[in-house]
Amino acid sequence: MAAEIINVTTEEQLQQALDIRKDVFVLEQKVPIELEIDEYDSLEADAHHILIKSEGQYAATGRVTYYNKDSAKMQRIAVRKPFRSKGIGRVLMMALESKARELKLKYAVLDAQCQAEEFYQKLGYVTISEEPFDDAGIPHVRMKKEL
Repeated sequence: MAAEIINVTTEEQLQQALDIRKDVFVLEQKVPIELEIDEYDSLEADAHHILIKSEGQYAATGRVTYYNKDSAKMQRIAVRKPFRSKGIGRVLMMALESKARELKLKYAVLDAQCQAEEFYQKLGYVTISEEPFDDAGIPHVRMKKEL
């Protein structure tokens, strides 16, 4: 499935990214909106948002922020339901990792929902948290990958 990778640079693109996250996290997973949207969700913030377009529609989004001096934090990774299990999540992760490398970062860290842990393991991420932890009422594990 062909997918177009878009580095978010306009308010319109950012709004598309936020709309995907609202669909997935707020409507589908019942995360409170005030926990979902944060200070990194503006064009001025020190964050890099990516959109994936497929079949003429905005299908997925994620963002890269700085975790520490040599690590990127991959966050808010969301794929709309109709596009799941079609390789879009993998394209999104490759794009986020590519952005992190451009920023000269050596590692990627992410907090994966436990149900997605296997997906990230297939992409080379290793679980580094001892026990699952709660984030917005959903169990997560911290994972890391060398870029």
